[in-house]
Amino acid sequence: MDTYNANYSKMLQTEHIFPPASGSSHINVSRPERVLSAVGGAAMVLVGLRQSGTSGILTALAGGALLFRGFTGFCPVNQMIGRDTAENEDISVDIIKTITVERPRTEVYQFWRMLENLPKFMEHLESVQSNGPQRSRWVAKIPGGIGTVSWDADIIHEKENELIAWRSLPNSDIDNAGEVRFSDSPDGHGTIVQAVISYSPPAGSVGGLAAKMLNPMLKTMVEKDLRYFKRYMETGEEKHKHHQPLGAT
Repeated sequence: MDTYNANYSKMLQTEHIFPPASGSSHINVSRPERVLSAVGGAAMVLVGLRQSGTSGILTALAGGALLFRGFTGFCPVNQMIGRDTAENEDISVDIIKTITVERPRTEVYQFWRMLENLPKFMEHLESVQSNGPQRSRWVAKIPGGIGTVSWDADIIHEKENELIAWRSLPNSDIDNAGEVRFSDSPDGHGTIVQAVISYSPPAGSVGGLAAKMLNPMLKTMVEKDLRYFKRYMETGEEKHKHHQPLGAT
């Protein structure tokens, strides 16, 4: 069964690892500025479309930039000059989950460290491909079967049989980071697995809109995946044998 215990965080010395604010997901414009940008941008687009020649085109383009700023909350100029008026309004989902797996710690760690194994129990993952000792390519399914999102990630810290920590590279479809810690269970017969995962869905692009759809479901999906991981390690039963993909009818 699931064995979440807040004391495990202290015992395992879990520290939260934040995803990079790559610009695709970071909101650096305050709500009042976003409203003004959206209203002003819409007005400029209308004026530009009514004008002819270069001036009309430039006015419409400037209005479009303001609309983008208003709807997404991201301003490239703010990012370049280090200005942020959003007061940490990043959109993110944080997941902390602890389970106990009745298998030896070495075995559990080695299985997880072979990243290609993750889609065997993570329903939302279509594939994970290692592209070197630390780098990997991840492809996740969007619920409802309408497509996929992908990103590259680096393992930024690892300690054999104890810790794996990763962070996605900037400008990923979904900025994410996290760590998984492994320790012996109190009875000495199993392994405590604690996952701390943070997702920041992007905004302002087609890929971002698709990824944003994952936001409400990510927490439930990851929690289920960890339960499937426990089942797989203890029984060898793969995900497709005991449930249908999320979003399936």
